[in-house]
Amino acid sequence: MSEPFFFTWSKQRGTTGVEMVGGEGCFFDTADGARWLDLGSLVYSANLGHGHPRMIAAIKAQADRLCLSMPKSVFPEKRALAERLLALAGKGFTKVFFTLGGSEANENAIKMARLATGRFKVLSRYRSYHGATMGALSLSGDYRRPPLEPALVGAIKALDCYCDRCPFGQSLASCARECATHVDDVLRMEANVAAVFLEPVPGANGVLVPPEEYWPLVRAACDQHGTLLVADEVLTGFGRTGNWFAHQRWGVTPDMITLSKGLTGGYGVLGAVLVHERVASRFEDETLLAGLTQYAHPLGVAAALEAMAIYEEEGLIDNAEKLSGPFAAGLAALREAHACVRFSRSLGLLGALELDLDDAGFNKLGAALKDRHVHAFLRPTDRALILAPPLCIDEAILADGFARVGAAIAEAS
Repeated sequence: MSEPFFFTWSKQRGTTGVEMVGGEGCFFDTADGARWLDLGSLVYSANLGHGHPRMIAAIKAQADRLCLSMPKSVFPEKRALAERLLALAGKGFTKVFFTLGGSEANENAIKMARLATGRFKVLSRYRSYHGATMGALSLSGDYRRPPLEPALVGAIKALDCYCDRCPFGQSLASCARECATHVDDVLRMEANVAAVFLEPVPGANGVLVPPEEYWPLVRAACDQHGTLLVADEVLTGFGRTGNWFAHQRWGVTPDMITLSKGLTGGYGVLGAVLVHERVASRFEDETLLAGLTQYAHPLGVAAALEAMAIYEEEGLIDNAEKLSGPFAAGLAALREAHACVRFSRSLGLLGALELDLDDAGFNKLGAALKDRHVHAFLRPTDRALILAPPLCIDEAILADGFARVGAAIAEAS
């Protein structure tokens, strides 16, 4: 039966969706009676897992207390969430701009960067994903951008920190961190770049974990050229890599941090831009030309506040860090066990396998995962399988997941 709505990123003919009816922890249930192991946190967002009773109760309580607001409304939960996020961001961050999601967070970070610097160019990487709205899509470097061009004027690209397939032709032994010094070269040659937008770890484009020196070198290049640095933490934020925010692993302070997904654990519609004082101060006496009708909607705010409490009280950030080793070891074991697995990469509970499979084999892998009721992400253009389980997962469920994935790979190859 054809549905009366569009499916995203899909040809509509022949596409069918998964009819979800509930879930608990690392599993979700479908209308056909199946229980799926969620190794993708839905769309990298269900960090808290499914059916969390505290999240449901918090949203219900907020609906009873205050369910409608306007952009300039002030209410206690809005103030509390902003203060909590700024504390997590660290010293120097003074303001939060709330959005509806990750794309709008990056859109508004572009606006602030242009207004604060008087420049119009923005730099991102080729293997990146920053969102689906036109400005954010202009920053993105994957297959979704070219069919919709031309887009934002002044969106330029740099090469990636892709250590397994170095775009500069270097081996690990000969690498001089050309991926980072290249950003410096582009900023110098382009000139007048307002901001560099980087995912700390490009997730949807293959989990490209950067060298330790990468972020400090890029920060230094931005400082040298008067360019702002924006950390797109939409996917990597809120424990995904074992820290509240992934960029914190490298001791670097960006000028802005964009958030969504794990901000509410997928239970509410909300995004945010955390803004350092050196940018925020520009708008004390200059107009911030940005706003959204549903800015800081009370239900999304309540979901985020409760999510913050659950991350801490249930130790989910620590759990992601604790399971980082077993997760990496499980991926490495799959690489050793299956000749078609070329590379494995991970940080925290975000990992990828690159596979030598042709189109038929890759399609077969998708079917084999579905047969085993495993939800994960297949990237045909990169021949990658990406795993990002909820942060509440334990070693036993993780082992079960790797067993299912291994069986699916064996069947496909």
